[in-house]
Amino acid sequence: MLDSIVTSKTRIKLLLKFFSHDNSGYLRSLAKEFDESTNSVRVELNRLTEAGLLQTEDDGKTKVYRANRSHPFFNEIRNMVSKFLGLDQLLEQVVSRLGNVEKAYIVGDYAQGVDSGTIDLILVGKEIDMVYLGFLVEKTYEKINRRVNVRVVEEMDEEIGGVMVYG
Repeated sequence: MLDSIVTSKTRIKLLLKFFSHDNSGYLRSLAKEFDESTNSVRVELNRLTEAGLLQTEDDGKTKVYRANRSHPFFNEIRNMVSKFLGLDQLLEQVVSRLGNVEKAYIVGDYAQGVDSGTIDLILVGKEIDMVYLGFLVEKTYEKINRRVNVRVVEEMDEEIGGVMVYG
């Protein structure tokens, strides 16, 4: 889907990296992570920075890139990336069958852009179907090969340091 709109594979990787999570990165680490040449990554970083989608800050001699959260299209691009990754559709299906879910947050490593193999999820709501939730956790592991840890709370007692994916 996204590759029919954005023709550069490197640019797609950068958009996924910076707009799926609150990630940052520098040229050489991104080139290594994507298994791309530093030149192709540099070209795309420059294009995205010139468009205002990425912002930079200097960390010594290194230039660190991150998504520009104040860009007028930040939320739209983040939503497109989320749809591309399938999170929105998956959550919509899950939430509609679970009961009265008010909000859902991805927290922990995955919310920080680190794929540790475990997705930590907090559901806020009442009368959640725990049997169905258990079934979904098993099925999710089978489909995406990621363990899901879910914590259900009726109301939020504290500020959650994660990514709200529903609500």
